[in-house]
Amino acid sequence: MKARASSAEPKGAGRYPEPPVGGTTLIVNEIYESIQGEGPGQGFPVVIVRLAGCNFRCSYCDSAFAFFEGQRMDLGRLLDRAGKFKASRVLVTGGEPMVQSGTPALCEALIERGKSVSIETNGSFALDALAREVVKVVDVKLPESGFEGSFNPAVLSGLNGKDVLKFVCASRKDYEYARSFMAEASGKLSAQIFFMPVWNRLDPAELATWILEDGLEARIQLQLHKIIWGDARGV
Repeated sequence: MKARASSAEPKGAGRYPEPPVGGTTLIVNEIYESIQGEGPGQGFPVVIVRLAGCNFRCSYCDSAFAFFEGQRMDLGRLLDRAGKFKASRVLVTGGEPMVQSGTPALCEALIERGKSVSIETNGSFALDALAREVVKVVDVKLPESGFEGSFNPAVLSGLNGKDVLKFVCASRKDYEYARSFMAEASGKLSAQIFFMPVWNRLDPAELATWILEDGLEARIQLQLHKIIWGDARGV
């Protein structure tokens, strides 16, 4: 299991400016209601809060539009926008939401408003600033992503049974890397393990077969929102 030093700042994190003094603001790409496509909340109605910015450029990224597109909002306005929808669940995603320093405050404020909050993050950032109630879905980047070895090992100790380690596989090479990661981290793993094939790059049947052959204690998921509506933005 290759990993970056836990004290290292993820590359590119300084690209996104700190909020001005006087209150929390975040750069927001989009806010909309949908059916949650992946993670432990898959299938439930959810409000998607997509923040702008990312410190990675994964080869199969399906949200590259969030790298630079966004509008800065103060926290109150953002909460009001998210609160207009009926869903009680909120997913904070990106891009990479943890590049923005206001993300923990956003998650905490949503929880205070009675929302169930989850976050999708790329595994390079420490997550100890997040409220304990937040469900963390942490992506372990595999070779085909182009960011193999970016995982921050300090993240593992902060995960528990409600949280998820996610392995997005584009090839057999990715799968074998993920399997080795699981084996090397076995004594530290308390999170759920999810495997997901890259959309239109790896046959889900192949991935399922490998998991069965190796007897992995892992859940396979497909991106439900794409199955319902296709590979489109805003769904």
